[in-house]
Amino acid sequence: MTVELLGGADDPRRAHDPRRLAWAYLSKVVQGPCPALSRLVDDVGPEEAARAVRERYLAELLGERTVARAHVDTAAHDLDLVAGMGGRLVTPEDDDWPQWRLLGFDTLSASREDGAPFALWVLGSRSLVELTERAISIVGTRAASGYGEHVTAEVAGDLAVDGWTIVSGAAFGIDGAAHRAAMGVGGLTVAVLACGVDRAYPAGHARLLRQIAQNGAVISEYPPGTTPAKYRFLARNRLVASLSDGVVVVEAGWRSGARNTASWARKLGRPVMAVPGPVTSVSSTGCNRMIREGEARLVANAGDVLEEAGPIGLREGVDGGVVRDLDAVRDLDALSGDALLVYEALPALGTRGVRELSEASGVAVEKVRAVLPMLEMEGFVDSGDTGWSRQR
Repeated sequence: MTVELLGGADDPRRAHDPRRLAWAYLSKVVQGPCPALSRLVDDVGPEEAARAVRERYLAELLGERTVARAHVDTAAHDLDLVAGMGGRLVTPEDDDWPQWRLLGFDTLSASREDGAPFALWVLGSRSLVELTERAISIVGTRAASGYGEHVTAEVAGDLAVDGWTIVSGAAFGIDGAAHRAAMGVGGLTVAVLACGVDRAYPAGHARLLRQIAQNGAVISEYPPGTTPAKYRFLARNRLVASLSDGVVVVEAGWRSGARNTASWARKLGRPVMAVPGPVTSVSSTGCNRMIREGEARLVANAGDVLEEAGPIGLREGVDGGVVRDLDAVRDLDALSGDALLVYEALPALGTRGVRELSEASGVAVEKVRAVLPMLEMEGFVDSGDTGWSRQR
């Protein structure tokens, strides 16, 4: 499923949609969660709420949150800018809004300012509902060790191969390793930013963020032009936690953003998992202590993660560290040699042609052509107009 993107500056669907402009204006004014404004929009609609903000016709609390930027209206520019980057604004009125993922915020105190996002700016054409239907968040230190990056790549890659979206924060270290591992096996990944989606942060991940947006999504609750700030990273962490079935922490100090994400996961009712590390490693003190004090469950591979966060009854067996649904996935032990190489070369989602499979698997083209019909008869693969895919 993909979401239809708006066209260029002359597209009347955007240029003449006052409701969409109102959402963009209000997002700019509050720049983050604002339960009071969200309730006002629910009561009177975004256009009337925008008029109330502009005219300062507000309750005292809401006025304090909006008065500083009430005169700033860059809605049309912001929508044009993001559309030009291949993105869009997603609001609670849209079918694309991940409503059920955000329900956990409703259980928190109504007075909190760190509630559900007001709106989401998104780069990428895939539906947020689709992307977050089966998702695991993987977070950790920026100063990752070789051990941490290796474990992250193994866990994220195995989960992505099994069709799970990997959610993280696009930072250096563990975050980046998780995103790359998911894309490396043809899987999906979502990056949540603490700044506008028009800003590559960190700058060294500009290319990575572009790659993520091509087949996954880069999202932020902050409008274009918003710069990173410490409090925005802390707010970002709650979205990383909320958009998945569970949070895995790989290497984290005792006081760290990753532990903050884990804390949010517990508040929102998500399972928290941690990978243990060497007792001599400063990078693993947070993980080891969370495990010791019962704040997180110990996990060592993707199978452990899915035992904690996967659907009840899904996990019936373990194959090479990855727990598999024995009723839904054929037993790959039946495959060997060229057949296994060709099957493993298929992406987790999408299709590949014969020549692409040959290059990815290292199996000659003629042997790939001979193997594929056998795999199809055995129920491992499907064929279509665009190539071959794994059978779901």
